Amino acid sequence: MITLWGRKSSINVQKVLWILAELGLKENVDFKQIDAGLHFGINKTPEYLKLNPNGLVPTLEDGELVLWESNSIMRYLAKKYDSKKVFPNDLATQAASDKWMDWQISTLWPALRIPFLGLTRIPEEERDYVAIRNAFQESNRLFGIFDGVLANQAFCSGKQFNLGDIVLALCVKRWIMLSDQYPDKTGERAELKNIARWYHDICINSQLTKAVQ
Repeated sequence: MITLWGRKSSINVQKVLWILAELGLKENVDFKQIDAGLHFGINKTPEYLKLNPNGLVPTLEDGELVLWESNSIMRYLAKKYDSKKVFPNDLATQAASDKWMDWQISTLWPALRIPFLGLTRIPEEERDYVAIRNAFQESNRLFGIFDGVLANQAFCSGKQFNLGDIVLALCVKRWIMLSDQYPDKTGERAELKNIARWYHDICINSQLTKAVQ
C-alpha cells in the first residue's frame, strides 16, 4: 500500500505524482492520495505530525516506511520500483541528475518561488512588485544556465529523460504561467529555445499531465 499525503497543486507533491505515473504505480499498486495542506488542512494535526514533524507536504507511506522531502521520495521510488528502467541507473548519469535536483531546490526554486507565491497567494494590495519582478528576472538568468546545457544534450543528465527533468519541468511550467498571466508584473520572459524544445518534448512524451491534472 502506497499512500501519498499532499494537495495536487503543490509543486513538491506533483514531483511525486509524476514519478508515480512514470513508474506505473498509480495504476498497478494499491495507491491512495490524500489531499493535505493549505485549505485541506490535515498537515498540522497530531496524527500527521507523527508522520512528518515539519507539517509540510508531501509525505509518502510505503508499507511501514514513511518518507518526506520530495526529492528523497523520488529517488527512493526510482530505486525500488523502476524495474523497467524508465530512468537511467548508471552512477554517473544518476549523479548528473542529482546535481540538477539539488540545484532546483536550492537555487532555482528560491528565486522562482517569490513571484509564484507573490502573484498567486498574496493579496494584490500586499504584493511587493519590485521584489516579484526582480526575482522573476533572476529566474530568467538561472534558466539561461540550464538552456546552455541543453544546447549540447537532450535532457538534464544526457540522452535520456531523468528525475532531474521532472523537477525542472515543473518549474518551467510555473515560469511560463506567470509570464503569460502577469506579463506587466514579471517583465519579459527570456526566449530560451533549448528549454522550449526540451519542455515541448517532455509535454508530449512524459506523464506530466497525470502529475498536474
